[in-house]
Amino acid sequence: MTQKQAFNILKLGHNVFLTGPPGSGKTFLIEKYINYLKKKKVRIGITASTGIAATHINGITINSWSGLRVIEDGMQENQINSRIKSILQKKNLHARISKTRTLIIDEISMLDARYLDLVDRVCQAVKQNALPFGGLQILLSGDFFQLPPVSKGLIKKEFAYFSSVWRKAALKICYLDEQHRHTDQNYIKILNAIRKNNIKRETLEALKSRMNQPINSPLAATKLYTTNFQVDAINQYELSRLSGGKKVYKMNSGCKKGNEAILRQLMSNSIIPQVLGLKKGAVVMFIKNNFDDSGVNRYVNGTLGKVIGFTEETKYPIVKTADEREITAFPRKWSIEDDGVDLAWVNQIPLRLAWSITVHKSQGMSLDEAIIDLSNTFEYGMGYVALSRVCSLSGMCLLGLNRLAVQVNPEIVELDKKFIYESDKVKTALDSMSKREIKKGQKEFVKSVVKKSERRDVFDQVFDR
Repeated sequence: MTQKQAFNILKLGHNVFLTGPPGSGKTFLIEKYINYLKKKKVRIGITASTGIAATHINGITINSWSGLRVIEDGMQENQINSRIKSILQKKNLHARISKTRTLIIDEISMLDARYLDLVDRVCQAVKQNALPFGGLQILLSGDFFQLPPVSKGLIKKEFAYFSSVWRKAALKICYLDEQHRHTDQNYIKILNAIRKNNIKRETLEALKSRMNQPINSPLAATKLYTTNFQVDAINQYELSRLSGGKKVYKMNSGCKKGNEAILRQLMSNSIIPQVLGLKKGAVVMFIKNNFDDSGVNRYVNGTLGKVIGFTEETKYPIVKTADEREITAFPRKWSIEDDGVDLAWVNQIPLRLAWSITVHKSQGMSLDEAIIDLSNTFEYGMGYVALSRVCSLSGMCLLGLNRLAVQVNPEIVELDKKFIYESDKVKTALDSMSKREIKKGQKEFVKSVVKKSERRDVFDQVFDR
């Protein structure tokens, strides 16, 4: 399915699971839909399963949006009911959820099934509506081949797909199959082989051909490791080796009264440095998108560069990218908003040291070059996430590779086939509709923000034939 087709389905007001391989444009489409809803004055809950993922779309964690915060393993039903009751008594939280018409949850692969069911219960309780999520339009986005929910202790967490509300929400599956990141057709075949758990000898040989191989790049390629300890040590060591004075940039922050907790969450997001120290020669990475139409100052989350100097008056860093562009990194704002109003915000230079980052922090990024150590891969999807960050095979140097690094969850392989099949059915139904029918349905949704499950529109009639 193309982005345009998925966009049309979203505008019809349906609950959607937006999926597809890395680089297919899921985040881009989410941002496009958010901008569309804002122009139409539709209230949106913009959330993600983790703080880093929420940063990519200027949202908050689903924990904060729902008011559930952390649900401890083993929490009893009466304790959960007490937590939900307290949410109903918080005026600001109650007002936020009750006014929301569309709820977006990005990186759904990292959200536990039990937690998604609890979010459903909160929405039903606040809206006094027994429909899934209280009648909200739901957009879930992610790729179950990527990092799973983090299990702690003896209780194993399950993918959100196994939640009760997933089945009840009548999600239309939109499986994006275009590729916007990877330019190397041979590398695409390698990634697809991993995605299908169809690793053959030639696939492994192709990967091993990049073992300890140099990368032809004007910049020092980013190193991806599986642990924070390795990453922090490398970045600080490399910065200390550079001569010259260090420029320090401190995060500037603020919030509306009563939103201090949201501000603390935003400030604690590990992708945005509270204190950023830079020197001339530092390898850095942009951590925010800037879609400048001219292309001169265009960068995306993951664009790599080197600090070549600082502006005379403001002392902002000047970054030279791999394609020889010089970009001044002005401060940018990350905010958490509600109905177009910023509840909390931080301002910081949109860079971080990039000699090394963790695989977890790389999710959602596009890297032209990377040095990857997967010798300590410890869960399904970790190797696939790391390898799929890089645009081409020649842009990668492997330092280590274990067996798990080229494996994905076999259950998800079968599930993915089902998603592709369901997405094809949705695409066929959309293709059978006239442009007039589509536009009419989209206008009706925006005009009334009707609770979809209470109506039978043209799309559903076609889909159910």
